[in-house]
Amino acid sequence: MAQARISARASEGAQQQPQSQQQQQQQQQQQSGGQLRGRFYRSTSMADRSSRLLENLDQLELRVEAFRDAASAMEQEKEILLEMIHNIQNSQDMRHISEGEREELNLTANRLMGRTLTVEVSVETIRNAQQQESLLHATKMIDEIVNKLLDDLEDAKMRLMSLYGACTSDVPAGPIDQKFQSVVIGCAIEDQKKIKRRLETLLRNLENSEKSITLLEHQKSSVRQSCNSKQD
Repeated sequence: MAQARISARASEGAQQQPQSQQQQQQQQQQQSGGQLRGRFYRSTSMADRSSRLLENLDQLELRVEAFRDAASAMEQEKEILLEMIHNIQNSQDMRHISEGEREELNLTANRLMGRTLTVEVSVETIRNAQQQESLLHATKMIDEIVNKLLDDLEDAKMRLMSLYGACTSDVPAGPIDQKFQSVVIGCAIEDQKKIKRRLETLLRNLENSEKSITLLEHQKSSVRQSCNSKQD
């Protein structure tokens, strides 16, 4: 009887042991499955966050570019205002008013110019070494012509027009400076726009100067004719 009981207990223990091992394996599988599911959900959440962050950065990039464009527009507006004030001060109309009126208008113009100069607007352009060298070269070529304006106004105007023709996509009215064009192509896009604007300003100033000179010569001629008529 005792041996039968011992055999029965041993048999029950042998049956319980596989069942216990099987339960442990199931628990491990459940835990492992939970970890996998947790990793899967965590990965999806990270992807969502990354997508949202990327979308925010894309929107900020648009705002940054709009901000730079607005600052660049203000920079151009400052240049235009200074040019307009300068043109008024040097206009023919200023020469044909009384001394007192001219002095008062010049005081107003100087005040406006001073207030305009108090506004500092600067948009820095990111350049590599080659673009920096190209910008310096292009600036030097323009400066060389500007420094010789008083020596030969007509020749300087023709040379500036050839430089301007190298900067525009329109069909130029005259010859193009091929060397200058190759230099400008090596500049950054923003620098190319600034170079073109500078040439436009120089050509406008030259045109205004020519008009002033022509008007002055016409007035001198009229005075001489009047004097000759009186002598006759």
